[in-house]
Amino acid sequence: MNSLFKIFIFILLIILTSCAGKEVKKDILEEEDIDLQMIAAYKEGKQALEKGDVIFAAKKFNEAEILFPQSIWAPRSVLMAAYSYYSQAYYGDAIFELERYLKTYPQDKNQIYAHYLIALSYYENIQDEKKDLKPLLKAKDKFQFVLFNYPNTDFALDAKFKLDLIADILASKEIYLANYYIKKEKWIPAINRLKVVISDYSETIYVEEALHRLVEIHYLIGLELEAKKYANVLGYNYLSSDWYKESYRVFNKDYAAEREKIEKESKKSIFKKLKTLIE
Repeated sequence: MNSLFKIFIFILLIILTSCAGKEVKKDILEEEDIDLQMIAAYKEGKQALEKGDVIFAAKKFNEAEILFPQSIWAPRSVLMAAYSYYSQAYYGDAIFELERYLKTYPQDKNQIYAHYLIALSYYENIQDEKKDLKPLLKAKDKFQFVLFNYPNTDFALDAKFKLDLIADILASKEIYLANYYIKKEKWIPAINRLKVVISDYSETIYVEEALHRLVEIHYLIGLELEAKKYANVLGYNYLSSDWYKESYRVFNKDYAAEREKIEKESKKSIFKKLKTLIE
């Protein structure tokens, strides 16, 4: 009985091993087949993208990801789907794909590209200082993230450049609102907007205008000492600025006549020097 049992167990092991071998072989074949399908879908997506059919391209890249989600090509497929949308200004779809990528593949080495492309997608939605600023502020946050977390990269270099442009747009928005309040003679909100430009966007070209407007407002409401304070700051930092000339006019109503006289005298002086050289 013992011998028969041993023979039975031996035969059963042979059968199970044989079946297992077939299952492994079947699994390998299926995996190879899926792998080929994934590669084919990825190639189709790439070809469609090159032809400009971004919707079909994104669909194929998504298909490639679904076919083989454990492969290294899965996160790349999501990024390519996102880029497909971005390339034809489908920024909302691009952002959706990129945020999904960041959540699904947090360890992927191409994280920086996703953060940067999200920033660009928001940035491309910026219209002008009169429009909704939400995309601009989101772009600012993302570019700052790239600059802080990936400082020694080309992405950081471009992020710095974009942040400077964003600062200009935000400053122009404040100036636009300040001028609106000035027309309505709402001096306090106008002053507050102009002070934001000086404190938060001092590196932009709009700080000169902000200082001049503060000179104007304070002079109009009878605060001449305050007006002179801002005029002095403007003159000290931007002496050759046209806005400083405008501020000078606020205090000196004869400025235009004096300026014209100075310019005429300067021309005469130059003419005399040239005449001396010729003679």
